[in-house]
Amino acid sequence: MNRRDFAGAIMFSMAGAAPRLVKAAGPNDQIGMGFIGVGIRGDFLLRSFQRVQGIRPVIAADLYDGYLAHAKEVTSGAIETTKDYHAVLARKDVDAVAIATPDHWHRQMVLDALAAGKHVYCEKPMTWSIEQGKEMIDAVEKSGKILQCGSAQGNSGFALKIRELVKSGAIGKVNMVRLANHRNAAEGAWVYPIPPDASEKTIDWARFQGPATKKRPYDPKVFFRWRCWWEYSGGVATDLFVHMLTGMHSMLDVTAPASAVSQGGIYRWDDGRTVPDVLNTVFEYPQKFLADIYVNLGNSRSLSQTAIMGTEGTIILERGGMMLYPEPDERDVQRYATACWPEKMRQEYYESKGFTPDGRPKTPMPQPKPAQKIEIQRAPSHQEEFIAAIREGKPRVETATQAHYAAGAAHLANMSYRRGRRMQWDLVTGKVKEA
Repeated sequence: MNRRDFAGAIMFSMAGAAPRLVKAAGPNDQIGMGFIGVGIRGDFLLRSFQRVQGIRPVIAADLYDGYLAHAKEVTSGAIETTKDYHAVLARKDVDAVAIATPDHWHRQMVLDALAAGKHVYCEKPMTWSIEQGKEMIDAVEKSGKILQCGSAQGNSGFALKIRELVKSGAIGKVNMVRLANHRNAAEGAWVYPIPPDASEKTIDWARFQGPATKKRPYDPKVFFRWRCWWEYSGGVATDLFVHMLTGMHSMLDVTAPASAVSQGGIYRWDDGRTVPDVLNTVFEYPQKFLADIYVNLGNSRSLSQTAIMGTEGTIILERGGMMLYPEPDERDVQRYATACWPEKMRQEYYESKGFTPDGRPKTPMPQPKPAQKIEIQRAPSHQEEFIAAIREGKPRVETATQAHYAAGAAHLANMSYRRGRRMQWDLVTGKVKEA
């Protein structure tokens, strides 16, 4: 599945919904928006924020000339452009910024934006490493500004409904969750086409490298397909696991896993990338359930995107909607284990359970509970919710803390994969260690 299909199947994103009128932020009823990164996902955010009434795109920063030219096209020339994100943060008429850059830049850009007094919408994952989370949370709290991370599944209509069902006891005690995302196409594996004008004249390669842990010579493939290399990304875990983790944490009202163990490798797209294209991680949570999460970039068939299993039932969320399958009632008579008992003992056992001596029910057995199709209320877009939080003081959706734990779980999965060990995460001290 490509990104658009995945969003439809898992997140059921409402980015294309009609604009929602929110209270004015000031006399001009506008919020000035700056955009840092306007390629692919950044372009999506630029278009989405323009659908929210009272938003004025002010300035966009990117390191590729073509993306900046396109930003002018989609704003009818209204937006200014630059290759230096500091110029965005220096603008007094920018109230909030949307950051959609490679992961390795998120920390510094978020810290700089908060220091400049801007509200921040940061694409997921919030962090490039698990250690960066606390520093960014502290910076948000100190600034008094809003940071919302761009993984909308946690506040989707589906997630909110599943949360309601789980809390009501509809499926009993949850003991296992299975989440999956399958893709089998170049676009889904981030093998994006290289623009024909890509060169060191149209791309600021040195600035792209920035805080990367390893400096590479100019390579347009790396620039446009940066998710394929560890220096800039956490691969399938931070790009795709995070969506599912964000939603699951909200659905089950949990914080983060206590441990993770991963297996995977580069099985399909052996194109020079360093991150795996198939990854399967089993997380254990303190609430005593397992989450089995996997991504396969070499197969497009996924039987079910989400399965939440409990002692009383299972919730299945897939492209066609959501179903609740109750567990069958226990008969309370065991035939398999008692077939080898002496006849008199077996008859007495049957009678003690209210059955006839030969094991037949005296009254009709209850009919199996039918499966239920669950209706869902669609939620506002993630971008609308961010603006409503700024204007109306509404609760933030996916705060820095929530984003840290979702990204942290993905980082834990990567650490297990790269070290070949089960990794434990102490949520009190924040320490990670090999089990």
